[in-house]
Amino acid sequence: MTNPLAPGSLEGRVALVTGSSRGIGADTARYLAQAGAAVVINYRSKAPRAEKVVAEIVAGGGRAIAVGADLTDADSVGAMFAQAEAEFGKVDVLVLNASGGMESGMGEDYAMRLNRDAQVNVVEGALPHLAEGARIVFVTSHQAHFIRTTPTMPEYEPVALSKRAGEDALREKLPQLEASGIGFVVVSGDMIEGTITATLLERANPGAIEARKQDAGRLYNVAEFAAEVALAAVEPIPADHTRYVGDISGFRPASLD
Repeated sequence: MTNPLAPGSLEGRVALVTGSSRGIGADTARYLAQAGAAVVINYRSKAPRAEKVVAEIVAGGGRAIAVGADLTDADSVGAMFAQAEAEFGKVDVLVLNASGGMESGMGEDYAMRLNRDAQVNVVEGALPHLAEGARIVFVTSHQAHFIRTTPTMPEYEPVALSKRAGEDALREKLPQLEASGIGFVVVSGDMIEGTITATLLERANPGAIEARKQDAGRLYNVAEFAAEVALAAVEPIPADHTRYVGDISGFRPASLD
């Protein structure tokens, strides 16, 4: 897919994308780098995969480094931002892409620890390292954003509830962020074909993704959705701080959304 960002439009800017060694995060980082941003590729444990993304960006003339961090650990997060600033300077764009909760063997509270607690942890750790006028982008799904009013697949419900909890916790920080001149926008999309979440859902509930595609008319693929995330980093922030990607007609909005 063609990069939606103009070449050079992010020259001199620094971006950090959590969970960017693959999928939506990796493609978002590529778009930002191609537009001129120096990009920090964050990963949890797959260093070779993250370094491959870095190598691709550098080969294309961009600037990037890979930094591993446990987003649930404040010290690890602090070290990540300190390394990012030491290498490139203060961060202008922070994309909160990392999420999970359907993995096996991670503990019953893993979804909430990653999708709520870690998101808050990252933002709090980022604040001293954000540039003036920085933008924070939180990536979520319609199934999570609308979970209070529209039920989702049972297999996805724990993830949806935890991601909505994370979104709510970050929205509570809006007054603090706005007072500091930091922009905040939520990017909400439908199920994305080709993601690990879609793969795990299909494994747990065969036919679930195809059924969702029938209901929605079409589903975005990884590159298409990543393009919307990249645009959210630069385009005007909607009044409700929410950028919807794809059809939302099947979802009932909550009064406070």
